Amino acid sequence: MDSGEGAVFGAVEPPRRSRGRLILHGMVMFGREFCYAVEAAFVTPVLLSVGLPRSLYSLVWLISPILGFLLQPIIGSASDYCRSSWGRRRPYILTLGVLMLLGITLFLNGDAVISALVIDRSVRSIWAIVLVMFGVVLFDFAADFIDGPIKAYLFDVCSHQDKERGLHYHALLTGLGGAFGYLVGAMDWGHSIMGQLLGSEYQVIYFFSALTWSIFLTVHLFSIPEQPLGKDPSTFDPSPPSALRLLGSHSNGYGALANKEPVSPVVPASVPDLRPRSFSALGEANSVTSSAKQPNKEAQKRMTFRSMMKAIINMPSHYRCLCVSHLLGWTAFLCNMLFFTDFMGQIVYNGDPYADHNSTAYATYERGVEVGCWGLCINAVSSALYSYVQRFLLPYIGLKGLYFMGYFVFGMGTSLIGLFPNIIATLILCSVFGVMSSTLYTIPFNLIAEYQREEEELMKLGGSNGSQRGTGVDCAALTCMVQLAQIIVGAGLGALVNMAGSVIVVVLSASTVSLLGCIFIALFIRNVD
Repeated sequence: MDSGEGAVFGAVEPPRRSRGRLILHGMVMFGREFCYAVEAAFVTPVLLSVGLPRSLYSLVWLISPILGFLLQPIIGSASDYCRSSWGRRRPYILTLGVLMLLGITLFLNGDAVISALVIDRSVRSIWAIVLVMFGVVLFDFAADFIDGPIKAYLFDVCSHQDKERGLHYHALLTGLGGAFGYLVGAMDWGHSIMGQLLGSEYQVIYFFSALTWSIFLTVHLFSIPEQPLGKDPSTFDPSPPSALRLLGSHSNGYGALANKEPVSPVVPASVPDLRPRSFSALGEANSVTSSAKQPNKEAQKRMTFRSMMKAIINMPSHYRCLCVSHLLGWTAFLCNMLFFTDFMGQIVYNGDPYADHNSTAYATYERGVEVGCWGLCINAVSSALYSYVQRFLLPYIGLKGLYFMGYFVFGMGTSLIGLFPNIIATLILCSVFGVMSSTLYTIPFNLIAEYQREEEELMKLGGSNGSQRGTGVDCAALTCMVQLAQIIVGAGLGALVNMAGSVIVVVLSASTVSLLGCIFIALFIRNVD
């Protein structure tokens, strides 16, 4: 059955899916990354253009990661128990998708709406800043949280083989979505027919973003039907009840953080073990609760922020070192990416975001932002290409070598951009951003997979029946490092720019942190064969 309605979550291996359905399922990642690219390219220019002080413009990144850091496990747990007739994940995906659309609407149109409603210039500026900031925070919150239910939806409705294929399409469409998003941002829409028709280039970019996201979200939601939780599967699947009971007791997902009494059911030889033998690094990377299993209720009740922090603190030292290196890498990457277009407009092109919108200085700044979008488009393409190059380099330098190389190349490239801000050289060196991006999204999770494989083999050799560390909690720890990096960047970078008096400190800070990450990887990250 292609509908997958015969599958019981956590009990029966779902049927195989066609390539077309998996691609349709992954189209949401294209739309999400398209909107993310638009936000990354324009959030700082938009905030500065509405009058946000330079010392405060990085604080907009603080609220969303703090909420994510605290609430991600709780919301993931809630989706596991959703009993909607439409399934467990899709109601959350739809809700978060609508919030994303509302957020990007306020972000790109807030200034125009307030300008039309408020006459007083000082009051108009204050309300424009508030509305745009609220839109950015709302979009970030929804876009960050939606990835977990998307991955869980894929894992719920696909067999283990199709999960790997589906995640491959997710990665491919994510890269393409980012490239197209930056490409749209790089075009000069202000003097086009659409720009004149819709009012400004921001409205044109909003039109493409809203249209892309609405279409691909709808396609995703109807790509593969989802089995509602608690629905009797007997009318759909003739599987023996004994097999369902036995397989239903296997709970090794993220919820199993601290099983005090692990259950080891005896499965007869006639009943195949349908648990997945491995996990896909990319699939687990951004999903705290991405699991093909339905966690038991006792474990699920314990899946709170407190229990997750306890599990992170008690993890083995090589996992903690991996978290620290991941934090350094994401701090460096976000320092550069979130303010790169502003760097291009102010430093490379010598524009002024605070100038009057009809002035030459502001037009020069906008031109720098557009060229910066071309640079970020190069980043997206190079990230997709480097993900394939990694496969050829892996047998020669190993995972630790790839990890070190990604940080080193990024650190050297950003230092050259900061020291020699030339237009052509900067665009060429944008390719190193893609090397870092691909490294951060793959290598740490591959290392986790190898660490857990080693633990599995040791448990088999030792004959231990104890519960193995859950993959989910380790991936959740890495995800928290991404959000913690956002908090660090949001809290500190604005003050740093204000003290230095120039945004060039952003690129140099990224380079410094990345090179520190190289040293940390060389000294503390444990290699695997």
